[in-house]
Amino acid sequence: MQKSEQVEILQHLIQINSVNGNEAAVADYLQQLFTAHGIPSHQVPYAEGRHNLIAEIGDPNNDRVLVLSGHLDTVATGDLSDWKFDPFAAHIEDNRLHGRGSADMKSGLAAMVITFLTLADAQTPLNGRLRFIGTVGEENGAMGSRMLTEQGLADDISAMVIGEPTGGNIVYAHNGSLNYHVYSKGVGAHSSMPEKGVNAVTNLAKFITAEATAFDDAPVSPELGPLVHSVTVFNGGEQVNSIPAKAELQGNIRPIPEFDNAAVIARLNAVVDQLNQEPQQNLTLHVDYSFKPIISEQTSPLVQLTKKIADAEFGHAINLQVIHGATDASEFTKSSNVFPVIVYGAGDWRDAHALNESVDLDQFIHVQHVYQQLAEQFLA
Repeated sequence: MQKSEQVEILQHLIQINSVNGNEAAVADYLQQLFTAHGIPSHQVPYAEGRHNLIAEIGDPNNDRVLVLSGHLDTVATGDLSDWKFDPFAAHIEDNRLHGRGSADMKSGLAAMVITFLTLADAQTPLNGRLRFIGTVGEENGAMGSRMLTEQGLADDISAMVIGEPTGGNIVYAHNGSLNYHVYSKGVGAHSSMPEKGVNAVTNLAKFITAEATAFDDAPVSPELGPLVHSVTVFNGGEQVNSIPAKAELQGNIRPIPEFDNAAVIARLNAVVDQLNQEPQQNLTLHVDYSFKPIISEQTSPLVQLTKKIADAEFGHAINLQVIHGATDASEFTKSSNVFPVIVYGAGDWRDAHALNESVDLDQFIHVQHVYQQLAEQFLA
């Protein structure tokens, strides 16, 4: 497949608006490509307009399974007038393709799909199965990977590559991510008589103060560094001359293996329980979603084989790295089946979710070549 054809596939993907939804349109387009090249695939609906996509090539009787996976959705664009180019035009300038999802992670998706099309067209023999998994909703809850894992799709995986943007470097570990709400219930009253009410905002502010030091005793991960935690959203009150009866906040925490999601949730509950012992305090914790941290050994065959291939493809030693974001791997690895995972893709991590997101097209092509060689050698 010529570079121009590969870039055209990426452009078509960018031109499909799948901001926090509409993944079915992306799944339809990719399924059409698979069908045109004789590759069996099927969609797994999550909700109306939101479909996961599964495809597989290779020896159906072989239990060695390499998975290339990525999410079909993107984050929001923000104010369109702030973009240098229309985020859905897939504009190319100076060998960079601009648009929402170009880095995170439609370049990874395109490179993975092109790998399948190329191997199928060449009828490359594979000693095992190569599986594509395209998921819905990774950017807002990872409901696609969660659902597919619960359905058993990860139970036979031998190794997995997640195509998030890593600049061609190999990410072998990443933090978890845990989002939560805390709700404060008070009693409304006129602001001239605050003693007649219970101020939900003031009570919720006590949680913010306690949260700031709640994790001071958490250990530091030698791989991922310290646990990171922040209160990021606060809402309370309706008008300035009324004591607020309701308030709520949201927080995000990046767990590490040494202080994992269960430990984080237990600590949050302890903070809330302690505060609720005070008079007129009524806080409720709700965990919205919980991604666990992921670490694969740097010496694992998957990491070392990918590095060998990537070093040769890029003409220099690529880096082994960690990131502090989370990926669908956190859900897939909830399967009782244990398998190594790496994050590897085109586009720089700093471009993910960014205004004027873009990807270098040479890097995109190099990463596709790495995917293809990895499939050929891992399933040799």
